Amino acid sequence: MPIPSAHAQGTFDHRMAVFSSDEEFVAAALPFLAEGLAAADEPPPVAIAAPDKLDLLRDALGGDAGRVGFVPHTEWYSGSAANAVAQGAGYLAEHAGPRGRVHLLMEPDWGGRAGRSVRESTEWIRYEAFANLLFAPLATTALCAYDTRTAGPAVVAAARRAHPGTGVYEDPLRIAAELDAVPLSPVPHDARPLPAPEPHAVRTWAAGRGLPAADAELFAAAVCEAADPLDPVSQVLLWGEAPGCVCELRSPHRVDDPLAGFVPPPTAGPAPGQGLWFARQVCAYVDVRDDEAGAVVRLQYA
Repeated sequence: MPIPSAHAQGTFDHRMAVFSSDEEFVAAALPFLAEGLAAADEPPPVAIAAPDKLDLLRDALGGDAGRVGFVPHTEWYSGSAANAVAQGAGYLAEHAGPRGRVHLLMEPDWGGRAGRSVRESTEWIRYEAFANLLFAPLATTALCAYDTRTAGPAVVAAARRAHPGTGVYEDPLRIAAELDAVPLSPVPHDARPLPAPEPHAVRTWAAGRGLPAADAELFAAAVCEAADPLDPVSQVLLWGEAPGCVCELRSPHRVDDPLAGFVPPPTAGPAPGQGLWFARQVCAYVDVRDDEAGAVVRLQYA
């Protein structure tokens, strides 16, 4: 998928609705879904939201409910923010109309994974910002629904900066730079060094820290995939206990690409040879930091 510059004007229509009651949610959602139903060359619109809100929409739509898709947001947003990119890209490739045309009402699961910590919420704001670049070549229309009863004021304020038309929209790359300006936590003094990101060594270490065999295999694969574009890797450090096993890689070469690992590849699912994309799909968090000495990539499995 080609990625335009941060200032390119694509056809992706990325909207935001903020509400604090069920009535306000329905009032914002119905006109949007009606717009999708009336759009030419589009499949039916889809509402991705909390199950109770989907019930509200079915009742409010009446006879039109059968013409709208309904997906509980716990099924759509089932993993990391990077997983949401893959979910969206896969859905559009399979179900959208010409040039990605479809109306999607989307409510992140702020009562679940997306809102479970400041760190997690930060990654979702990054996803919202990068959506403006990743989906810019497409004619998709998205309305992101923010319920102030589950998404706090800090999250809503940050999300406004990631949505055009809010009056406070910021360049997605500037938002990413701000998020990456937060220092990573210090490396523990007892972190284990490895001479190289060798899969057997990483897998054996992870299994010894309590990861089940299949998870240790995935973690080792993610480390090796992340290391591939960094070649040469000058330092490998491992620490943590299952499920939160961590590997930090250092390279003398900078990454110099805030979208590294976020651009969907042409394959349907994660596969070897995809580098940071594979790592982001497998791990809960992948942090990339460039500095005067090169780059640091830190992977946390869960």
